[in-house]
Amino acid sequence: MAVLLKAGRFAEIAEAAELRARNPGSGWLELPHHLMMPGFIDTHTHLTQSLGKSLVFGEPSEIFRRIWVPLEGSLDERMVYLSAKLSALECLRGGFTTAVDAGTRSAGHVDRLADAARETGLRVVIARICNDLGGTAEILDQKSILGAAEAHLAQYDNDPLIHPSLAISIPEAASDGMLRDVAAMAARAGAIFQTHVNEHLVAVERSLVACGHRPLEHLAHVGALGPQTLIAHSTLVTPSELNILRDTGTAVAYNPVASVWKGNAVAPALQMHALGIRFGLGTDGTRADGFRLMDAAESLQRATYGLASGDSSCGAGWLWLDAATRMAAEASGLAAITGQIAPGLAADFLLVDLDRPEFLPSHDLSWELVRYGNRDQIDAVFTCGQLRMVKGWPVDWDASALMAEVRDRAGPAIATAQIQRVHQTADSLSSMRPA
Repeated sequence: MAVLLKAGRFAEIAEAAELRARNPGSGWLELPHHLMMPGFIDTHTHLTQSLGKSLVFGEPSEIFRRIWVPLEGSLDERMVYLSAKLSALECLRGGFTTAVDAGTRSAGHVDRLADAARETGLRVVIARICNDLGGTAEILDQKSILGAAEAHLAQYDNDPLIHPSLAISIPEAASDGMLRDVAAMAARAGAIFQTHVNEHLVAVERSLVACGHRPLEHLAHVGALGPQTLIAHSTLVTPSELNILRDTGTAVAYNPVASVWKGNAVAPALQMHALGIRFGLGTDGTRADGFRLMDAAESLQRATYGLASGDSSCGAGWLWLDAATRMAAEASGLAAITGQIAPGLAADFLLVDLDRPEFLPSHDLSWELVRYGNRDQIDAVFTCGQLRMVKGWPVDWDASALMAEVRDRAGPAIATAQIQRVHQTADSLSSMRPA
């Protein structure tokens, strides 16, 4: 097969001989034993949390209250930029050509995320957080919040890589009116509205006590669900809440690694798929590796639901490839832009080396990619038809200089944040281990 690229998009797709005959004057690049596949799409991440990483390992739930809110809120403009650029580097290395950022809690530095995306070539959905009841570095009055939201949605018109979004961190961080107004504003603008829902048991119980509804039920009650809404997690969902998701057309970010590392449950992704609930795969900022994300997505469904029901395939390999690409683009509001190798869509793709022992002999490439794929098999990453990475490193900017600056600045930046950890780090306890 062959593709013809024009102006950063897939122009034609056909068998190689046919495409050459139709375009005799075009240049050609032969890539034997390679797969061209759509780039992975991370439907839920946090670009300004890359400086924390393992600080949250082994910590009990709701780490956002004790670690992420104080860390992000303490970042100045330069640190927001460095954190976002480091995240973008990790995303592209892991085969992600698109990342949906849930919004930074820092004070007014959203533009630095866009700068980092443009410089690295990562396609990004950037949310502006619209909390009016806390959870960010600065809380404005409702009129100012909505005005800033309108400006954010209009700021990136015709930007080839940046797509605006609105977010409220968790339902309890906003008034009912703000939840409703922000979701409606996103819908009018053709953007997505993001929020974290039904992730931790304690949050579900707080919502029941405060308003008599579970968080997802509460969003439905105030009118904040719909095709524009992208819910992160939805791990603790009742049968009636699944019906709510289906009936409202709301999308879900299924974050399997987050469930393994810090969650209370695993989202019933297979059941969601059977019900027609839209979902895509997300990292929640855990690790930026698209192949390992697919593996985790399938593995958790098999361990949590498949083993008990005798379901040996758990959706089969094609479902998880689709959930990491086409379905993820649709859930993220980007189906008309990316997610597939199809004429007219942005040329966001990976070149995967299939001349590896893991793929030989090949009997079922979809399953092999899910279970044998690794980011070291990605030879090249393209977005908008431009080469961004070769063998895991950028081609047009200095990743080593970025990492050197992060090494110098990360420690002091974290030291100033009012982070509260329950446990000491594993390394600090190593001297206590028996010989």
